[in-house]
Amino acid sequence: MLLGTWNLENLYRPGGPYGPDDEAAYASKLAALAAVITELDPGLLGVQEVGDPGALEDLAGMLDDDWHVALSSHADSRGIRVGFLSRTELTVVADTAAFPPRMLPVQADDTGLTVSQAGRGFLAVEVAGERGPLRVAVCHLKSKLLSYPDGRFQPRDEGERARYGAYALYRRAAEAAALRALADRLLEGDGRERDVAVLGDLNDEVQAATTQMLLGPPGSEIGTPGYDRPDRGDAVRLWDVAPLIPASERYSRVNSGRRELIDHVLLSHRLVRRVSAAGTGLPDDGPPRLPSVGADPGERRGVAGSDHAPVWVRVV
Repeated sequence: MLLGTWNLENLYRPGGPYGPDDEAAYASKLAALAAVITELDPGLLGVQEVGDPGALEDLAGMLDDDWHVALSSHADSRGIRVGFLSRTELTVVADTAAFPPRMLPVQADDTGLTVSQAGRGFLAVEVAGERGPLRVAVCHLKSKLLSYPDGRFQPRDEGERARYGAYALYRRAAEAAALRALADRLLEGDGRERDVAVLGDLNDEVQAATTQMLLGPPGSEIGTPGYDRPDRGDAVRLWDVAPLIPASERYSRVNSGRRELIDHVLLSHRLVRRVSAAGTGLPDDGPPRLPSVGADPGERRGVAGSDHAPVWVRVV
């Protein structure tokens, strides 16, 4: 089974403020996305930046066979949300944006506005696997690409840039804590016997604090001496499969010319031991060919395809 995640980049039907200008551009975007998914051939694909629920249905309709669709009911201010495309029937087991208990609201802007939940919801589903149920959560954490008051993407000065960078980090950290709480629910302290995955656009790289928060107890990461030494932490850990991706392919977006891996797949103990391959883009297609993005996401409005590469694992 191939399990993956892909940020579809502004998947809207035409005519709105964020999507393509016309039907021709929309058709080109759907065709480009469908071609990648068809070649990738996932059993279950977590997706991000679905702006119109109907647009994901349109995309599913362009794929071979019958696909099952699930979407979070928690969208951000632009209407984008996370979801799944699945070849088999799926059951939603959680759809939440709530911060975990005891976490207070965090500051979001210069006015003192606070937020008490994630900007985009976390969706968890269960599908039948060959070795029992597979539970998977998909997410899209707060972006590192900053926005400022009055719709600006450039700060008035460096003090404003620093403050809004801090606000974004506060929010992403709180969201990571909320996602880890959901992972704990899915694992139920039994990751040695449960197949659980957490995947999505974490908007930061492997060693970022917000990414590391999701792993659980430290000390057994892939490639470290502790990986093959069983201990009590294995029951609640998640493993980022990034070290299993070939080094030349270990990126999912290009930001101002810099390659970065900000989309991730994290697996429970029982599941990570069955990974036969991991990668970005399309298998056997070499390093992903991606455009370089800048600080203004509106510059790519209506462009076909996506500015992210899929990230995937093959599990036996």
